[in-house]
Amino acid sequence: MIKKVVRTSTRVKKHRKLRNRFTGTPSRPRLAVYRSNNHIYAQIIDDTIGHTLVAASSKDLGLEKTNDVAAATAVGEAIGKKALEAGIEAVVFDRGGYVYHGKVAALADGAREAGLKF
Repeated sequence: MIKKVVRTSTRVKKHRKLRNRFTGTPSRPRLAVYRSNNHIYAQIIDDTIGHTLVAASSKDLGLEKTNDVAAATAVGEAIGKKALEAGIEAVVFDRGGYVYHGKVAALADGAREAGLKF
């Protein structure tokens, strides 16, 4: 019997392996990325207390097109600005098991342009 590998389960396995390597601390929280079919989401999380400190998404920004590289860059810039307002300057980037390419890389570049360090 051939076992069918589902793309989502492969991504979740990669994300679990990544999460074993790093966690968000109060001094350097984790910037987590999630992509759905229609939107891209980013949140900054302090894993020691399990709280989301700052969040942004393409849904909240009211963009015309919500699932492209330009939308990901806008979400990155928004999360960077919100983080700096909240006093967060440095984060650990959690790509969520996705390949660091395209939308995920664009979100990271947008956050760096806004002033976040990682």
